[in-house]
Amino acid sequence: MSGALVIRPLLASDETEWRRLWKAYLVFYETERPEEVYESSFRRMLSGEPNEYRGLVAVLDGRAVGIAHYLFHRTNWEIGDTCYLQDLYADPDVRGKGIGRALIEAVYEAADAYGAASVYWTTQEFNSVARQLYDRIGQKTPFIKYVRA
Repeated sequence: MSGALVIRPLLASDETEWRRLWKAYLVFYETERPEEVYESSFRRMLSGEPNEYRGLVAVLDGRAVGIAHYLFHRTNWEIGDTCYLQDLYADPDVRGKGIGRALIEAVYEAADAYGAASVYWTTQEFNSVARQLYDRIGQKTPFIKYVRA
């Protein structure tokens, strides 16, 4: 990486770049959301409410190049809450430069500071590039995800 990478909490002034990154993330997964979902999601992440999602932005040389969204929630398997890393995205032109790892490590740090018992995330099986990172920084579980039919 040529410049300084900063991982920081999402700010109100990040909305335009967050939307650009979030929409690119959704394109990767071949989906899009209605405008009210973008508005609601961004507003929630800035609310500071304890049970809302939180957002991080990766800034490289003054340019937003990545985002992560995470949530703390209860689990019946531990006393402490757990941390769910729902979304992780880096611009294609900076992939392989440590942006994803830095964002995950920042979520790990936030989880540790919060006292979370664990951190987990999911990805699609075909996401082989990201899975190379995940295999180095996390542990694959045998769980299979189901959703309501």
